[in-house]
Amino acid sequence: MLILDGQALQALPVPPSALGESPFWHPDEQRLYWVDIPGRRLNAFEPRSRQHDQWAFEAEPGSCAPLQGGGLLIAMRDGLWRFDPVSGVRSRLAPPPYDPKHQRFNDGKADPQGRFWVGTLDDRRQPEAGLYRWSGTRCDRVVADATVGNGLGFSPDGRTLYWSDTKAHQIYAFDLDGHDGSLSRRRVLRRFPPRAPDEPLAHYGGRPDGAAVDSEGAYWCAMFEGQRLLRLSPEGELLAELPLPVRCPTMPCFGGADLKTLYITTAREKRPADELAQQPWAGCVLQLQVAVPGLPVNFARL
Repeated sequence: MLILDGQALQALPVPPSALGESPFWHPDEQRLYWVDIPGRRLNAFEPRSRQHDQWAFEAEPGSCAPLQGGGLLIAMRDGLWRFDPVSGVRSRLAPPPYDPKHQRFNDGKADPQGRFWVGTLDDRRQPEAGLYRWSGTRCDRVVADATVGNGLGFSPDGRTLYWSDTKAHQIYAFDLDGHDGSLSRRRVLRRFPPRAPDEPLAHYGGRPDGAAVDSEGAYWCAMFEGQRLLRLSPEGELLAELPLPVRCPTMPCFGGADLKTLYITTAREKRPADELAQQPWAGCVLQLQVAVPGLPVNFARL
């Protein structure tokens, strides 16, 4: 246990992931879900019983979300899938709208109307990825020219969509039309300096990875390799900074019955051996109590 900003930070009592991502709190099941992308696994943890479940897949799961009517929607390299954690049965909803040899689905979340938004990642780190919108019948690309789509979030009123391109070190905000799901007025919410070639890693502030929005409309962003979380205002102003004991946080989410438990997935894949020796929680899911609750997860619809 560590004390950060007067609060106790703990790691969930489960094995670490290589690259934990896409955590969300399921209000009906009262448990936390997240994926291990290179480990090709879906995880679930119930705090009350301390039960940890895992499901293995043949392709990398980039993100997951609860489905209206039961089950989960999982965005994988080989398409969008419906998955039933009880039976273990999955069925494909849509093929990948890209060449899976070079791209895969990455960060994804449903909006208040149940549309599933999901970014892609280009393995070659070329600006050929983008942001897609799944409406239940079709998967349309609505933003292009990205490299690592990340940081999805929605304002409390559902009228703003947040998204980032991790490689570009930029977080964007869009006006979101709740009726038809169209985006407009793209702007840079916040821009971060890239790491200089000779800059020590300890001096690097990191690049924007996964995110979550709280009930006050603040945007919480994991800074990959920056060893910190940032809380930003809807205008992109820095409200708070939370240092972490791991170099690579990947995404926060809010959980617990009161949505005041902040869960943080992290990564250990491809990290130096000396760093891992100094940071034993790398790859673990961290948890911390916060004063401002988060927003409940949106359920995707078919």
